[in-house]
Amino acid sequence: MRKHEKSESIESSKLSCQELLTIACVQFEPRFGDVDYNIGKSVELIERASNSGAQVIVLPELCSTGYVFRTRSEAFELAETIPGGPASKAWSDVARRLGVIIISGIAELDGNNIYNSAVIVTSSGVLGVYRKLHLWGDETLYFEPGNLGAPVFDTPYGRISVAICYDGWFPEIFRIAAMQGADLVCIPTNWVPISSQESNGIPISTILHQAAAHSNGLVIACADRVGVERGQRFVGHSLIIDHTGWPIVGPASGDREEVIIGTVDLGLARRSRNLNKYNNLLDDRRADVYSTFSEL
Repeated sequence: MRKHEKSESIESSKLSCQELLTIACVQFEPRFGDVDYNIGKSVELIERASNSGAQVIVLPELCSTGYVFRTRSEAFELAETIPGGPASKAWSDVARRLGVIIISGIAELDGNNIYNSAVIVTSSGVLGVYRKLHLWGDETLYFEPGNLGAPVFDTPYGRISVAICYDGWFPEIFRIAAMQGADLVCIPTNWVPISSQESNGIPISTILHQAAAHSNGLVIACADRVGVERGQRFVGHSLIIDHTGWPIVGPASGDREEVIIGTVDLGLARRSRNLNKYNNLLDDRRADVYSTFSEL
């Protein structure tokens, strides 16, 4: 057996669920500090996505609180414990009622620490939490860096990994997910304009995630927000990318509420890591060379 055939066999054995999966990315404009409104709006849009056939639903980063904090005490007041907080409870209730999986950004309170997190909720309740590893800008004033690593979660709809916004600028995140047998990476995000980019051009964020999907044979679903919050504009352009690196739906608009939905073949995505009879995206890695630079 060739090594790439062995990899395909191992990866295929990790997933006993259905292979066709319908994913939704929810793009909307949270109101800063209005947790009740944001939760209610998110549940409304989750229901819309489910009614259109979505099985996995991704919401934006920090969508229950808003993003632009001004003080750590403000973040502390709006953050919630998981499980038990109002947002994670509401999403657990709607996931149970609809039989869907929800991945959503949330400000997580753990003792005296605050994390920019994503909660993974199934019909059985909270499955797990991902804490953002790479903090952007003044997030470092309000949040602790993530300390839970880059887990992959087993679900009835495949093996799901999570990253948040600026995490997507680090290729290692996607490679670690693929090496752990992930099928899908969900990205709650709050992308902002990049100064070197044309205002009406394609955001670099979409290009980075297309490249990551292609080079790792992963499906990637990015849910961004829109609007202006405390002077900060967000770029929208949510999209769902298949394993080839091309969007199957999106990018969405840059300024409107949208629910985008697409269906992917996870079995085909896993098999795509065999590029031809000689090459496999994971087995062809030269770890003997990369390890030389691992501490740099």
